[in-house]
Amino acid sequence: MPPSVDHIRSVAEAYLARHSDERDSLTLLFTALAAADDPTNRKTFPAHVTCSAIVINGARHVLHIVHKASGKLLAPGGHNEPDDRHLRDAALRELHEEAGIPRSAVVSLSGFEDVPLDIDVHTIDGNPSKHEPAHHHVDFRWVFLLGAGHAVTLQEEEVDGYEWRPFTSAASPTVRSKLALLP
Repeated sequence: MPPSVDHIRSVAEAYLARHSDERDSLTLLFTALAAADDPTNRKTFPAHVTCSAIVINGARHVLHIVHKASGKLLAPGGHNEPDDRHLRDAALRELHEEAGIPRSAVVSLSGFEDVPLDIDVHTIDGNPSKHEPAHHHVDFRWVFLLGAGHAVTLQEEEVDGYEWRPFTSAASPTVRSKLALLP
């Protein structure tokens, strides 16, 4: 069973308790949560929920994956699947699928076990071959620390490469600003 609307709303409200100034930017999320369609379904338009894993290694660098579909350098992540009971589960599954890092190799950053580091709303171009109009992803970005000795093993069907970037060079400006606040 995918994450429930109540779970998503609860996580979003916990996030907004820390970042109340971002409530207006999450209007599309709350609109999707009030609609009849499953907000985690990739066919829910004009917006649906996705999840990403912000993985930090011992050198305080962040993992970025080169996605084949977009050519962009992003955190490992993507759409929810029916077996993802919680939003964080989707981020951990995607991390394993894209980077070969199992959930046992990471631990949530203290204080972020149940609250994402960031929630971002971004536009996705339409894809006529998949009958998808332009839409928005509301991406819940969960932060994890990578245990020592775990390597990245890419899923070559979806990704072309990876980079470890310092906090100051994280691809997402909102993640970059929040990483700068970590002790």
